[in-house]
Amino acid sequence: MGTIEPPLPTAIQFYTTSSYDCSYLSGQRARSLVAAPSHLIHSSYYGRLIDLGFRRSGTFTYRPHCDHCQACVPIRIDTLNFTATKNQRRQLKRYQHLRAARRPLVWNPEHYALYRRYQAARHAGSDMDNDDKSQYIQFLLSSHVHSYLIEFSDMDGVQMVALVDEVEQGLSAVYTFFNPDLSGLGTFAILWQIQYCQQHHLPWLYLGYWIEQSRKMAYKTRFTPHQLFLHGEWVSPAS
Repeated sequence: MGTIEPPLPTAIQFYTTSSYDCSYLSGQRARSLVAAPSHLIHSSYYGRLIDLGFRRSGTFTYRPHCDHCQACVPIRIDTLNFTATKNQRRQLKRYQHLRAARRPLVWNPEHYALYRRYQAARHAGSDMDNDDKSQYIQFLLSSHVHSYLIEFSDMDGVQMVALVDEVEQGLSAVYTFFNPDLSGLGTFAILWQIQYCQQHHLPWLYLGYWIEQSRKMAYKTRFTPHQLFLHGEWVSPAS
């Protein structure tokens, strides 16, 4: 283990995990670089780590650190210069009736029921499809940074929940789950977060990692302009 360089606290250290099966690329093994101890990584420090390509899952702050693969590329949307496409404007209009409300990270059985329904439809047979209450709480309701839920509902109840982290320079979209019978909700969630950033003069919306070979992640590059974190710096892809 080694200490990180300033301006982060010298008490924060990194360690590399053992290898595990990659969740995105079949047949690949992955590793992560984890920042610790987690309780010292509050919002200010976490914002700096995000700008170094890190991400949060529960109380763990990490970034990919694989032996022979660099497919996972951090991506962020330039919210202040964003222009919606025709299809994106259509999704905004389609779900403009949804009421958005900020909620704290507390247990809500309606949220959990929607989460289980989403996992069963979108990730059947995966580890997340079997998440019990404690795993759900550890994944979505545990955080040492400024995090909250955005609940989207209508007359039929809660249709979508988005977990976000807010840092000085923007939002980080941690995880979103929604009614699997409604198409386009995931796109709407990102567009709503972009609008939130614009209204609060936050320049960036961080979407985690993009993998060119993964069809499931293709949607992330449809939000433009965006930047990728390559070779230690954020760059705009060549048009």
